[in-house]
Amino acid sequence: MEKLLAQLKDKLQAAAGPNLRAIVLFGSAVRGEYHEKHSDLNVLCVLGCATAEDIGALHETATWWERKKFPAPQIFTLAELRASADIFAIELLDMKTHHKMIYGEDFFAELAVPMQLHRLQVERELRTNWVKLRQGILLAPHKDPVLMRLMDASSSTFVTLFRHVLIALGENPPAGGRQVVTDIAKLAGARPEAFLSILDVREGKRQARDVKAREVLREYLDLVERVTDEVDLRLAGGT
Repeated sequence: MEKLLAQLKDKLQAAAGPNLRAIVLFGSAVRGEYHEKHSDLNVLCVLGCATAEDIGALHETATWWERKKFPAPQIFTLAELRASADIFAIELLDMKTHHKMIYGEDFFAELAVPMQLHRLQVERELRTNWVKLRQGILLAPHKDPVLMRLMDASSSTFVTLFRHVLIALGENPPAGGRQVVTDIAKLAGARPEAFLSILDVREGKRQARDVKAREVLREYLDLVERVTDEVDLRLAGGT
């Protein structure tokens, strides 16, 4: 990982020159939850100016990074990040809390995230992804491999949202995703075992074929629904 990030830094510096202000690593790689088979190396690239020409100068580096199977760096100016804090409150709070500076000065201490708008985004994103999960179940063939892929694809999003539910409710969430799931299940009065079994598969601790996908899906959806309803009740009441 460190070798790849060093290569990325060198390429971005060569391409952007003095326009490059900072390179930030965020996400699972800085939360201690990186798994080579399914985790990304998420990078934020801060430029002084971000015109079409400035962004175009980074094209070759971005395509090289994508060939490594990682998402293209997110491009912002510092002013754009500040202006986006009300829209991307979840994402920026995650970055502010867990990040590693690959290049440049750490500016996150001065980046304010409006927590009232964070609460609203948590409610909206949780309900939106709950609806998407239901639609996925509606359209998915009832075959175990398909259902396992459906749960696997949504699990990291829900872990992130569960973490932010705890933050919105004034809790100090644990760093590890498994404990986040356990804590949120207790709060919602649901069982965490089904969700944890999907994390087991993602982490290589268990084979997908050993999971009874239809039974797990029932409890997986139940946990998401209970958390969503609990958030609506608690945040709507301001408690």
